[in-house]
Amino acid sequence: MKIALLGYGVEGKSAEKYFKTHFSAECDVFENFTYDEIKHRDFSSYDIILRSPSVPPLGLPNESSLTKYFFDHCPCPIIGVTATKGKGTTCSFIKSILDVMNEDAHLVGNIGTPAIEVLDQLSPTSIVVYEMSSFQLWDLEKSPHIAVIGHLEPDHLNVHKDYADYLAAKSNICRHQSANDYLVFNSANPESVKLSNLSIAHKVPYPYSIPADISGSIHLPGKHNQQNAMAAIAAVASYYHLSPDDLIDKHSSEISTGLSNFHGLPHRLEFLRELNGVKYYDDNFSTNPSSTRVAIESFPDDNIVLILGGRDKTNNKDLPEIYRIISSPNIKHIVLIGESGHELANRYADNRFTIADSLDQAVATAREFAEAITPTVVIMSPAAASFDMFDNVYDRGNQYQDIIKNLS
Repeated sequence: MKIALLGYGVEGKSAEKYFKTHFSAECDVFENFTYDEIKHRDFSSYDIILRSPSVPPLGLPNESSLTKYFFDHCPCPIIGVTATKGKGTTCSFIKSILDVMNEDAHLVGNIGTPAIEVLDQLSPTSIVVYEMSSFQLWDLEKSPHIAVIGHLEPDHLNVHKDYADYLAAKSNICRHQSANDYLVFNSANPESVKLSNLSIAHKVPYPYSIPADISGSIHLPGKHNQQNAMAAIAAVASYYHLSPDDLIDKHSSEISTGLSNFHGLPHRLEFLRELNGVKYYDDNFSTNPSSTRVAIESFPDDNIVLILGGRDKTNNKDLPEIYRIISSPNIKHIVLIGESGHELANRYADNRFTIADSLDQAVATAREFAEAITPTVVIMSPAAASFDMFDNVYDRGNQYQDIIKNLS
């Protein structure tokens, strides 16, 4: 077997190991190419062409992806979760509840573990919780047994040709479902509702009311995390062929324990520490305006000092929206970094703005303003990508956390 690996990130490396181990495959890696270069390359000598998630569908013979391969070979039910933001938290809530229910649950996908790495561990009684980005869904031809569609809005438009292309990719999570499948969807989000109409599965809308004891077991701040928990409860209920209310009636204790056991994902509004009356939060996975808005709305009664900026994914077209979001009256100061931070300062005269040339300087400035108006929260929620100053979003978040932990 001869395989072409288009891209050599985490999934590409896992694919190489899997196919060499199981099929003694010859794997050739292709990196640093343009779409046009790779689309017109001759791959006729290869049995399979495996795309990494960030490589758009090419329409080539024998083309596939690790997601498609996994769906073709997975022996157990899959709960697939997609959204613009919140899908990782929803998946983690699902996995945590299933763990308490003593299920053999495996969390894979965009959250960090390539699905193919667990394929050998699965049996028909296992269950896979799969966080699915638009890139993993791009040309998927099978849908999960239980699909969850959270809040959707424009994102990744620097990769997708337009918003319609982004939504078309997302739609594959439910487009191919059968009448025996389940679809959990956000009835408060018009785009989620539109995609739900493409599925013939049993449909379970959220948000809905949950008892106070369950709501109180959620450690993560913000209304959005309450709704992520509701989506997770609905997904687990669907696995047991129950309504969310019935699952709560039968397994309230297990649900509360599962929700309580999860304390949040790194860099998603993650509480780091409190020092001198200031609480520090890491929200570096907020790479678009809406996720920064959600972070701000999670602290409606607090003074906020915000660290914001990076590489804008819309060529600065969303800067007016960002400025509207950060006009919230409880934001007392804004420390701007990166390309979009400088552009915001150029466009808008705001005495709350301070430009910082490094992350160390940004934190020092934020701390100075925050300690003058305690109690306060400092949130780094950039509303932009990281590649102008950092290797990736993890590098940005890890550097921020190191700086905060070393404050004295």
